[in-house]
Parts: sequence; C-alpha cells; structure tokens
Amino acid sequence: MTDSKPVGVALLGYGTVGEAVYRLLAENRHHFVQRIGGDIEVRGVAVNDASKPRDGVPAELLTDDAVGLVERDDVDIVVEVIGGIDYPREIVLKALQAGKSVVTANKALVAAHSAELAAAADEAGVDLYYEAAVAAAIPVLGPLRRSLAGDQVKSVMGIVNGTTNFILDAMESTGASYDEMLAEAMRLGYAEADPTADVEGHDAASKAAILASLAFHTRVSYDDVYCEGISHITAEDIEAAKTAGYVIKLLAICERIVDAEGVEKVSARVHPTLVPKDHPLASVKKSFNAIFVDAEAAGQLMFYGNGAGGNPTASAVLGDLVGAARNKVHGGRAPGESTYANLPLADFGEVPTRYHLDMEVNDRVGVLADVAQQFAQRGISLLTVRQEGSDNGARLVVVTHAAREADLADTAESLKSLDAVKSVNNVIRLEG
Repeated sequence: MTDSKPVGVALLGYGTVGEAVYRLLAENRHHFVQRIGGDIEVRGVAVNDASKPRDGVPAELLTDDAVGLVERDDVDIVVEVIGGIDYPREIVLKALQAGKSVVTANKALVAAHSAELAAAADEAGVDLYYEAAVAAAIPVLGPLRRSLAGDQVKSVMGIVNGTTNFILDAMESTGASYDEMLAEAMRLGYAEADPTADVEGHDAASKAAILASLAFHTRVSYDDVYCEGISHITAEDIEAAKTAGYVIKLLAICERIVDAEGVEKVSARVHPTLVPKDHPLASVKKSFNAIFVDAEAAGQLMFYGNGAGGNPTASAVLGDLVGAARNKVHGGRAPGESTYANLPLADFGEVPTRYHLDMEVNDRVGVLADVAQQFAQRGISLLTVRQEGSDNGARLVVVTHAAREADLADTAESLKSLDAVKSVNNVIRLEG
C-alpha cells in the first residue's frame, strides 16, 4: 500500500446492481486495496428516498442529493447504476465536469450520448468506463478496446439480450408460443413488467451501437442501428427453422462492409436471425449471452457467460472501479474514445444478407419458375429451394445467397402480389 489518501467513491443507485456493487465492495475490500495499491471508501449512496433504510448501508451514507454527492471534494470516482438516460446524463456530466472519473453500467446512456460524455472526460482528464454496459460480466469491451487494438475487426455478432434468448430457446425446446414463453420469462424474473425494451430489440440495439463504435473506431449511436424484435416470431417459425437445420436467435450484428462503389462503411443491426445449428451461437441456451468476434489477425473469438443479473453486472462494474481507482492512486488514464477511422454508416438497404422465405403457393406447373423470376430480375441467386405438399396447395421454402437488403426486401414484397403465391408466411434473415 501507498501513503496516498483513500480513493473516495460515490454510488448512484441502490437497486439490484447497486446493492451487489456495495456488498461485494465491502466483502472484498482487502483484495481491492491490494489490487489498487491504496484504500477505497464509499463516501455516499444516492437514492430516491434517503429516509428509507437500506440493508447494510449506514444511514449517514444515504442521500437524495446526487448532484451534491458527486461534487464533493472527497469523491474521486462516481459509479452510476441508476438506469435511464436524461437524469443519469445530467449527473454523469456534472461528475465528469467536476473532475471525477465515472464508471457506468448504463448502455442506453452510453449509446445515446457517448460523444458528449467522452468529450467531457477528455476535457477533465478523467476516466470513463462502461464494461458492464454490454453483456454484464462477459469481458468483451475491454478486449475490443485494448487486446484487439492492434488488429482489424471485421465483424462482431452476438446474443446480447438474455430475455429474448430465454424466450426463443424455450419456444424451441417446448414448442410453446411466444406469448406463453414471454409470460414464463416474466414469472421467472427474466423479463421486466414492461418487456418492450427487450423483446422489441431496443436493449440489444444500444449494445450494438457500443460494440460497433469500439470495434470500428467510428462513432455509432442507438439511432444508427436497424432494430427489429421477436414479438412476431411464431411456434411455426421455430419449427420450420428446426426442420431446415437452424435455430432462431435475436442477434446484434456489427460489420465493416464495402458498398458497390468500393467505399468501406459500418453497419449495425438487430433482428431475429436464422443461425445454423453447428454455429457456436446456436448452442447458447436460456438467458446466457455470447459475442462472436471475427478479426483479421486474431481470427474468430467467442465470449460467453451471464449477460445480466446483479452479481454478474456488479463484477464488471467493480473491475472498472479497480481500474479507475488504480489510475487515481498511481496516475494515468484509461484509453479514451477512439473514432479516428470515422467510417461512414451504411444505409440498411445496402447491407448484404441472406433471406429464408417460407410461402404457400398454388400446386401447379410453372409456379417455381414464376417465383424464381422475381429473384432473377433483381440479380439474386438461390441457394436452396424446397417444395412440399400442404393442405392448401404447396409449401415453398427458399434460401438465397447474399444480396443487398433492399433488393431482397423488394423481392419479398413482389412475391406477395404474384397470382401463384397464396401467402408469404415469414421472411427471416440468415447469418453464419
């Protein structure tokens, strides 16, 4: 240990994550002291109602004045685990402007305001850490920021929302409907009372923005991410995917692509995706997360583990806290925001992908030729075509080769107007 004064910490929020951070910090304080090289002390805990007792927290540490707490002279690091965007943004900016390093688990805040927060941290010469903002305890942001800093990342693709993965995995294993498995996820505590952010892909889109920004050294915000949820996925879709050798996962997909004019661009998207059963991401079960990184020199890497929960998220928060505290004791800063590449963002219609189309058609000669012509007119080649009888005529399942999203979407719409096609049951993108 050094003779330096203790590192003062302000904790903002005392929900599931905040409680775990405070408890683990108290239980393991001796270890943290050894790792940091100096002592660490919690100066205060900001909550909505300071009169309400919190187990294990001395009453004198509780305050409802978050601004006053972060601006105190004896606070060096602010840990924000409140959630939301507007209020945390105000408090975090005040902390940074007051010369305090910040550790946050708030993916929505980082995805929406990374540029503003990074600029404030740079101006004050302090740290901004947010490892816990993506996939909780899974260490993926650190490797992207540091370990792969000497490499060229080509793509990052992963399951970054445990609620949706639990629902889709349960639908596959039980044959139940989306509504049934959503209700089960809520009963077990995997889904919030209002699950919209999870099931409509918004949570994953925030994480995709953060992953793309770090991977490609280009600022990507939440609004730049194409977002589609899983609420329209049916038990029939799950069964059709299983029959064809796929599983359906909600994936965050971030890529470095080259457009038709040879311009390198960045794409970030979230949507239900067919994944081949032999792909590593297909084996990710229940509420677990996994991120698959493809880099030019390192090759393919996969990070897997608990992507949510109090203790896993607190683990990542405390890892960042140790790093920020070590910098306070010994001097130095963590790597800041890197946007040197500043690549243009691709329009979603430019993105190359593949489609799996399931449709009901008339069982007559020439139907396949009529359908194939729609793809050929747009320069899209077919990988596989499977036709089988059904009660209403015939079922036709088509898997395409890679093509522009805009061309594939236009083809899918044109098929609905063909006399030979009774209905297009579903269109799901395919990766891996």
